[in-house]
Amino acid sequence: QGDQIMYSFLLVIIYMAFISLGLPDSLLGSAWPVMHQQLNVPISYAGIVSMIISGGTIVSSLMSDRVTRRLGAGLVTAISVLSTAVALFGFSVSRSFILLCFWAIPYGLGAGAVDAALNNYVALHYASRHMSWLHCFWGVGATISPHIMSYCLTSGYGWNSGYRSVSLIQIALTTILFASLPLWQRSNRAAGSSGNRAAALSLPQALRIPGVKFVLFTFFSYCALETTTGLWASTYLVKFRGVDSEIAARFASLFYMGITFGRFLSGFIADKLGDKRLIRLGITIVLCGIVMVAIPGVSNLISLAGLVIIGLGCAPIYPSIIHSTPFNFGEENSQAIIGIQMASAYVGSTFMPPVFGFIADKISVGLYPKYLMLFGILMFTMSEMLNRVVAAREEELVVSGSSGV
Repeated sequence: QGDQIMYSFLLVIIYMAFISLGLPDSLLGSAWPVMHQQLNVPISYAGIVSMIISGGTIVSSLMSDRVTRRLGAGLVTAISVLSTAVALFGFSVSRSFILLCFWAIPYGLGAGAVDAALNNYVALHYASRHMSWLHCFWGVGATISPHIMSYCLTSGYGWNSGYRSVSLIQIALTTILFASLPLWQRSNRAAGSSGNRAAALSLPQALRIPGVKFVLFTFFSYCALETTTGLWASTYLVKFRGVDSEIAARFASLFYMGITFGRFLSGFIADKLGDKRLIRLGITIVLCGIVMVAIPGVSNLISLAGLVIIGLGCAPIYPSIIHSTPFNFGEENSQAIIGIQMASAYVGSTFMPPVFGFIADKISVGLYPKYLMLFGILMFTMSEMLNRVVAAREEELVVSGSSGV
């Protein structure tokens, strides 16, 4: 009974942490049109800040196994949120682009470590539905912060106040996380030695585990598809389909609403369907949505609806892949592999949308649905190959178990 209360209370804290994870993610995009003018830099410089943040996130994701093993998930989460809070405050007092780049380093390092640590902890200790709902709460955080920034800009407080406001929210959460550390320690004692090895897995060791390369390509493809869809949807609809820019922007935002609402819904069926079926269902819906976006000579309403369908399909994929990691690769390996999965995801989301931008500029923005379909098919293929590896391992265990009886 006591352990159940402890896990329930920790779950509330983790939900709050996931909202905090989403809060900083959409701040730069919503503030940059004003920021670049005040800092006197080209509008394209947002890409530099974004790349530094992504680079830090990739590095800390790859280090997460070693760091989390040494400090524990609770302390890593608290330190990481503190790191992002300090970085956001640094943004708020920055008066030059160089300072923004400097503060982007702890911003990225904090984001990657907390993401990997929390995802693994939830995958090990909670049901699949909570993983879906937690990632839905990330969407809540990502949706709230542009409204905070918008209020600060329209009320004359400036973008600095927007960053400072979110920083104060993060500091409040950091205080709660540090206060909750005894609960995390008690949770670790209750879990016993589960998931603890003498040494952390190195990247080469992890890559030698059967199926790991397949899951990394699955993650890479998913994040490349999701971020490219969101970033270039409006441009494709306006430039290629001739849709009014305001309508295009509204439906591009509905793509993200589809992800958030889809994760809320998938939480209700996650435990019944299981991770593998949810991933298959999600990819199938995504492929259908891409086809709707691509169909030539039909009403633009079909393409607009296709974007929302893609969002709904994307919803269960990311949380379900993470939640299935301990089952697919063993609890003792899950922290290392989730960290590498996070790094693979950030590589996809950082580099693949700009690649499409180059293609759109040099060839045609009309290739948008074909580009998405490429990653959709790659994601489906790699996911099914992973399923075969896991099924073969399960069959081998059954045979060896029966022969040992």
